[in-house]
Amino acid sequence: MDTAPLSLNGYQAGAIRTDRTRGKGTGLDLAVLGLFGETGSLLSETKKKQRDARSYLGYEASVVEEMGDALWYLAVIADHAGLRLGDLAGRDLAGGPEPTFADVQPQRALPLHVPTVAFEHTLLQLAGAVGRLAALGARGDLAGSPDLPERLSAVFGLLVAAANEAGVTLEQAAMRNLAKAEDRWPATRAAPPLFDEAFPDEERLPRALTIDIFERTGGNDRRYVVQRCNGIFIGDRLTDNIMKPDDYRFHDAFHYAYAAVLGWSPVTRALFRLKRKSEARVDEGQDGARAILIEEGVATFVFGEAKQLGFFEGQRPGDLGFAFLKSVRQFVRGYEVEACPLWLWEEAILAGNEAFRFLREKRRGRLRLDLVGRKMLVEDLPT
Repeated sequence: MDTAPLSLNGYQAGAIRTDRTRGKGTGLDLAVLGLFGETGSLLSETKKKQRDARSYLGYEASVVEEMGDALWYLAVIADHAGLRLGDLAGRDLAGGPEPTFADVQPQRALPLHVPTVAFEHTLLQLAGAVGRLAALGARGDLAGSPDLPERLSAVFGLLVAAANEAGVTLEQAAMRNLAKAEDRWPATRAAPPLFDEAFPDEERLPRALTIDIFERTGGNDRRYVVQRCNGIFIGDRLTDNIMKPDDYRFHDAFHYAYAAVLGWSPVTRALFRLKRKSEARVDEGQDGARAILIEEGVATFVFGEAKQLGFFEGQRPGDLGFAFLKSVRQFVRGYEVEACPLWLWEEAILAGNEAFRFLREKRRGRLRLDLVGRKMLVEDLPT
C-alpha cells in the first residue's frame, strides 16, 4: 500500500483531471463561484451544528467533504491561472522540495464535535478572502491580475487554519475528494463483479434477457401495460396509479436497466423467481420484500426527477447532477448495490430513461438486457 504523503501539486494534478469548468462561463468566474459556494457550505454546516447540536449528525464528515470541495476549486483556479498549488503554500515551502500536505499541517488531527469560536472566526475570514477574490474578478481579467497569486495564497492559508481549528487534515479532505471524483468521473470505467456471480445458475439473473413491453386498451378506454418474455406473459398489468396519467406504467424499464447495468434488481428477481435462497441471509436481506420496496422507491424518485427534465433526453454520461446521484445511492444504503460507483448508477439511470422515452413515444418496444456488457438496448417490437 502506498503510504507516501500526498503532495500539493500531485493533488492538483488529480483534481484538474475532473475539471468541468474550463471553457464555461467567463474566465475564472465559474470556478470562483464554486469556491464561494463551498465556503458558504462550510459556514452553513457550522450554523446547522450550532442550531441542531444534538439532532444534526454527520457534521465532521460534512466539514471534511466541504473542505475537500473548496480545495478542489482552489486547485482548479490556480491551474487556470498557470499556478501550482504548491506555490500557494508560502515562501518557506514553495521554493523547496515538492511540498506535501503534511508539510503545511504536520500536527495530528483530533475529531471535531462542536464548532469552536476560533473555527467560526476563521471561516468568516475565509469567506471574506474568497469574496475579495470574486470582487477582483468582477473588475476585469482575474487570471491576468498581478494580485491573484497573493489572493489565492491568502485563501489557502485560511483553509489550512480552518482545518487546524476543525481538527481535520487537508490531506484527509484531499484524499476523500479525489476518491469522490473517481467515484463519479473515473479515469478507467471498470464495473465491479456481478453480485450473484458465486451463486448457482438457477439463482442468477440471466446474463442475456429479452423483454417485450406493450400497451393494451381495456374497458372504458383504460390503458395498461403488459410484458412478455420468451412468449410467456409475466408480471401484473400495470397502470399509472395516479390521478393525472404520466405513463408511469412503463417504469419497469428502470428496473430492467438496474438489472442489466448494476447487476441488481430485487424486483426483477422476484418477477423471475430468482431469489438467492441458497443463502438465507441474502435471500431475506438482499432479495426480500424490503429490498423490493427500496428499489421501487428508487424508481419512483428517479422518475419524479427525470419527469421534470424531459426524462434526461440529450443527457450523456457525466451530465447528471452529482447531488442527484448521491441521493439515489442513499436510498440503497445497507444493501449490496451501495457498492456500485456513481458513474455506474448514472449509466443505469440513463439506460432506463432512454428505454422509457422510447416506450412512451411508441407505446411498445423490445428491451435487450446484457449483464455481461452492462447495458440495455431498446428497439422496435415486431408486429
